[in-house]
Parts: sequence; structure tokens; C-alpha cells
Amino acid sequence: MKRGFYTIMTAQFFSSLADNALFVAAIELLRTRGAPEWQSAALVPLFALFYVVLAPFVGAFADAKPKGQVMFISNAIKVVGCLLMLVGVHPLLAYTLVGLGAAAYSPAKYGILTELLPPSQLVKANGWIEGLTIASIILGVLLGGQLVAPWISDRLLAIDLPLLHTGITHPAEAAIGALVLVYALAAWFNTRIPLTGVTPRHMPKNPLALLPDFWRCNSRLWRDHLGQISLSTTTLFWGVSGNLRYIVLAWAGAALGYSTTQASSLVGVVALGTAVGAVVASLRMRLDQATRVMPLGIAMGVLVICMNFIDNVWIAAPFLVLLGGLGGFLVVPMNALLQHRGHNLMGAGRSIAVQNFNEQACILSLGALYSFSTAAGLSAFAAITAFGLVVAGFMWLIMKWHQHNQRAHPHELERLMEIARRDDLHG
Repeated sequence: MKRGFYTIMTAQFFSSLADNALFVAAIELLRTRGAPEWQSAALVPLFALFYVVLAPFVGAFADAKPKGQVMFISNAIKVVGCLLMLVGVHPLLAYTLVGLGAAAYSPAKYGILTELLPPSQLVKANGWIEGLTIASIILGVLLGGQLVAPWISDRLLAIDLPLLHTGITHPAEAAIGALVLVYALAAWFNTRIPLTGVTPRHMPKNPLALLPDFWRCNSRLWRDHLGQISLSTTTLFWGVSGNLRYIVLAWAGAALGYSTTQASSLVGVVALGTAVGAVVASLRMRLDQATRVMPLGIAMGVLVICMNFIDNVWIAAPFLVLLGGLGGFLVVPMNALLQHRGHNLMGAGRSIAVQNFNEQACILSLGALYSFSTAAGLSAFAAITAFGLVVAGFMWLIMKWHQHNQRAHPHELERLMEIARRDDLHG
């Protein structure tokens, strides 16, 4: 791997660490203020909102500027979102702004991989960056849970800054204040990312002119007989896993009686399994083998439903590691295949923006459904059952779709797989 790759990984680690710690801190802040439970559930779809709304623009923006600069700007937006929470802006609104920063960050983070590395290293690079991202999810959720715990929050609240009255009085606010520093550290690493030498693509002066181009790219990827399968698989995976993060918190409270701090450790356990699965996939899978992992999606959905029968943490922990491991092994090769097809069809930034649009639209839809259902009285157990059925059912449909493509377009799929195999072997 080139040296710049490790700088990218470090910047991504700290940015994602703060994102996930902030999620826990924002939930605790809402609960401290007596907000109804549906508002905590709404954090997930609101974070995804700008991914969907700005998808036609952020990919072109990432392709038009050095991607390290785009990542720096994105982290600065996240800092502003944190500060707004501390000055009294409603946490849902401020957290939505943090989602804006994340939406701008993602195309640059993934797009720079295809600029910096040859295709033969894409699966390996995806495995490591996804593994590190999942590690940051583990540590971030744990960090958020510990920052709102009394033994740390009391010390944070006791800090006296001369000549500065922060107005911070609650543990969740102290946690958010500490996370501003983590975002600042990530922004500093963004300034150290080297230029890749790729010529930036022109971005039109009128942003609305990007809409037709985005929909052409979106349609082109959905029409591609490998792109549509990898895109639908990753869309489903991230749509469910994005909401599962909150559902595990709710399930841990309902099934195990856990507090926010205790429940956050179980979210970290799922992420630990995903990290292991991601790294194993990066070492064992090739681009041309990516579609072989689809049955794991059905198994993952069945395991989600089985969570309803667990009420003991000693069973829950290894079970959640296995659940996460299947997800990590599933998503890494499919994500790499999607990046490969997208890069060949339309360019890195635009393809990642299309991917984010579809994945975050799924997170937004499922999250909104869960939030509305929570407001209507749906239990965590019923939500888990519904999500498990969605994963298994739709993954089965995607497998049937791919089998239909193999029968209807055998020569085209063979040619596309040969391209992936050649690029994987020769870079």
C-alpha cells in the first residue's frame, strides 16, 4: 500500500470514531431533556437525509477538488454541528448538519482509493479501510457510552476553562464538547493527505445542471448487470445495519435492562464481528468472486430474527459477533465490485455518490418507518423481526435477480467478470 493510504485510514478512523461517539451522546442528550423515544430513533434517518438530498452534488464536488481538501471541509461542518448542540439548537437539527458533513466526506473517502491504488488492491484496501471504520465504530460507540457515564462526565464537567463560560451542565453536553477535539484531530490528518495526481473534473457553475448527469449515472449503474447486483446488495446491507445500530441499543434495554452506557458495548460487539469479517474477506476474496457471498445475506437476516430469543448477555455477545462477521464478509467484496464497476462507468466520486444515495435512501426509509412505528408503540422485538425478514427476503430476491442475469446475459457477465479478474490480477 502507498504511504498516503495510511494517512487516509488514520483520518477516516478519527472522523468515524467521533461520528459514532456523537450518536450515543446525542441519544443521551435527548433522553436527558425528556424527549420521546421516537426522537432518538429519528437520529438515524436524519443523519442520512443530506446523503440523499445532496447525492447529485457531493460526488461531482469530490471529483472537482483534491479529496483531502473535501474531507477537511466535511469535518469542519461536523464541528459546527457539535457546537450548535452545545448552544441550545435542537439535537435533531444539529445532528442533521453533522450528517451533511458526513455526506460530503464519503465520496472523497472512497473515491480517493481508486485514484491512489490499482484495481488489484481495491478489495484489500476496502477490507482494511472498512475494518478500520468498523473498529472506529466499536471504539466510538464505547467511547460515547463511557463519556456519558458518571465516572468520566463528572471529570469533564469539573474542567474549568479560564475566561470562558461554556454553559455545559450535562454529561451528554460534556461528551459532545470532547468530541469536537476528535473531529479537529481528524481534520488535521486530512491536511496531510497527498495529492494523487488525478486531474479534477470540471464542476458546472449551475449546480442544478448536475441533476441530469447524476440520474444518468444512477441509471447507468442500475442497468449494468454486475453493478445492479452489487449496488442492491450493499444498499440492503447498509440500510439495515445503519438502523440496527439503534435497534440493538433499544433491544439491550428491553431484553437485558441495560442503560445507554451498557447497551453501547453490545453495539460495539456487532461492529467487532463486522471488522473481523471484513478483514477475512479482504484476504480471501477476489473481485470476480464477489457474487458468491450473497447467501450470507439470507443467513444474516435469519440471525437477526433469532435475537428475539436471547436474554442472556453471555449468549448475546458471541451471537452478535457472528452476526457482524457475516455482514463484514458479505459487504467488502460486493463493495469493491461496486466501486470497480462504478469507476469504469462514470468515475470514482460520481459512482460513490450514487452508491451513497441508494444506501442512505434505504437507511432513511427504514429509519423513518422504525421511528414512526416506535411512536405508534411498536416494540423492539417486533422491529427486529421485521428487519430480519427484510434482510432475508430481499437478499433472496437479489440472488434470483443475479441468476436471471446469468441465464439472460451469460456472455456479457462473463466478459465483465473477466475484466474484474484481469484487473484484480494485474492492477
